[in-house]
This record gives sequence, C-alpha cells and structure tokens, in this order.
Amino acid sequence: MSEACGVSYDTLAWTQEWYVREETLREANTILVNHHYSLELAKKFGGGTMSSSDRQRFPVRGKSLTARDMTVHGGRVLSTYTHVSDQWSTYGTKQIVPTTREGHYTLDELLGNATDLPIHEHATDTHGATLVNFGLFDLVGKVLTPRMRDLGRITMLRVDTPAATNALYPHAGPLLADRWNEDLICECYPDLLRMGGSLKFGEATASLIVGKWSAASRQNTLAAALKEWGRMRRTIHAARYLSDSVYRRKISRQLNKGESLHALRRDLHYAQQGTIVRPHFRDQTEQAWCLTLLTNAVITWTTEYYGKAIGELRGQGREVPDELLSFIAPGQRENINFFGFITVDIEAELAKLVEGWRVLRPTRVHDTGLSFLLNP
Repeated sequence: MSEACGVSYDTLAWTQEWYVREETLREANTILVNHHYSLELAKKFGGGTMSSSDRQRFPVRGKSLTARDMTVHGGRVLSTYTHVSDQWSTYGTKQIVPTTREGHYTLDELLGNATDLPIHEHATDTHGATLVNFGLFDLVGKVLTPRMRDLGRITMLRVDTPAATNALYPHAGPLLADRWNEDLICECYPDLLRMGGSLKFGEATASLIVGKWSAASRQNTLAAALKEWGRMRRTIHAARYLSDSVYRRKISRQLNKGESLHALRRDLHYAQQGTIVRPHFRDQTEQAWCLTLLTNAVITWTTEYYGKAIGELRGQGREVPDELLSFIAPGQRENINFFGFITVDIEAELAKLVEGWRVLRPTRVHDTGLSFLLNP
C-alpha cells in the first residue's frame, strides 16, 4: 500500500494503530453519509426516510469464534448485516454469527443512527417479519414494512365478531380469523411503553430484547402482550400489502437497492482474495466498517459527478426529467479499477481540475439520456 499511494509505511502503520477503530470509522462514515444526504441528486433517489437491511456472507480463512461452517456457502463464513437508506448510502454495519437469526438485529442500527437521515420506515425480507419486531418498531415510533411471503398462512386479527366483520368487509372478512385481545394490551400497556422508552434511550439493545422476548414462554404475560401488539401491526401491514400495489413496489424497490450493493461490496473486498483473515470480533468489525466507508465513498463520488453531468446536459438544452432521476443507480462499479498498479502524476492531475472538479467526458452524437461517462 505504501508503494501504491506514495505515503510512507510508518505513517500508514501509525494511522492504522491509532485511528482505525470502530468509533472513528463510524464518525467518518457519518460525515460521509451526511454529505451525501445534502446533495441535490441524492434527494431525487429518496427522502432519506426509508431504509432496508440485509445480510451478506463473506468467506473466512483461519480460526474465528464468530465464523461458522456452512455447506451451502462452501466453507466457513461470517455475516455482515448492513442498513441501506433509500438514497443508497449505508448508515449501519454489524458483524453477526451467520447461524443466528438476523431479524434480531434489525432495530439496532435504526436506534443507533447518528446521521442526518430521518429514517422512519424500514423494509426487510421475511426474516424481519416477526411479531416481536412489529411490536417494538411501533413502540419506538418506527414502521416495519417487510416483504412477506406465504401471506395466506398468517393469522390476521379482527376487533368484532365474525358475522359483524364479514358484513363490514365482505371480501377481507374471511381473512380476519382471530380476535384481538384488547384486555391483554390494556393490562400491559404501561410496561410496553416502558420497554419502548428503554430502547429509545439506550438502556438496552434491541437485539437483546428481541432475542429474549422471541424465546419467552407463552406463560409470560408481557411477552404475550408484545406479540399481540405485533399481530395487530402485522395485520395492518398485511392488509395494505395485499391491497396496494404501489406500496408493494416501494418495498421491493428499496430491498433491491440494498441487495444491489452486495456486488459492489464483494468487488471492493478483494484484499486477501476476498476473505476475512482476522480472527477476533473487534478486528472483523473494523474491517466491515472500512468496507462500508469505502462503499459510501464510491456512492458519494458517483452521485457528485452524476449531478454535474445532469447540470451540464440541462445547460446544453437537453431535457432530463426529474421523475427519471430516481431510477439512477450510483452503485455501479464499471468505472472502478479494482486491481493493478496505478501511477498518478499528482501535480498534472491537479492542474486539470476546474474549480476542484475533474472535467467530464463529452457526449457522443447518438447518446440519449444521461450520456456523460465518468472518468475511471
């Protein structure tokens, strides 16, 4: 690395020893995400109010307490659980054991979000659609909107008798098969509010609460009340999910944003042949945050230059409708050189900058739409 970038080995080693740790990496990532959030083009991708989370597994080489052997992935792997906003920025990263249920960690990074992103709604795959998660999300003022499968197998609640419900909702009435236990909720409501307050003020981690209440017995009254609250919120979400196609597409689109970044992360994670070699959890967490920081740097760089390209096109009289800008994906990687040696004449490159920016390539005659190519 010292030979490639021109910085002395001693400087790099000293910086890594004193500054490369989770706290500083989180702070650096927060600054980068906040800058991306302030960009005009990023606001076209989304308002920063919605996010999604998903797990990505990386191969592990050597011994590690957190890695597990999984035949389906061809050996020992470790899971990285990331939270991605609707603006394509990654604001949360967590290393987890690959055999644990990832739904337990869905709420952690939302409550620990230190960026300017006003996240209110969160999408997951079916893994996050647990009753405990539905209940806790509502208690802390968030909305869980998972993409659900096997909707015909879940039990939806009603507030009245079957006859009255069927008369009021002739089509949906038969789906509302169970009655809401309002008495249980009223009895435990103060404790439910205290639980939500404990999570919001950091008295307990969400992953710990979700794991404990998910494994609680049916005789536990508070656990039963929390799951009953979750059944009510799941019923509301399922009803809207079934009836509103725009709502379904919004959820799927957000999940696709998070999943599409997996390919970029895997390409950026090419050191040590794409494997994790550090055995300890702290070092693995630092490596995961380094990858997140690098991914956000690529997203921010691409968004910056896409914005300049759009401004240049509009300055030439080309029509670039705002409604099309939300379909731009800044997570592309074709313009990135992942391998090999790069020799840069720093003074010559600085001389080419125009007000601090690299010059855009000109458009081709037959190009349409966003036709500026980013310099690699």
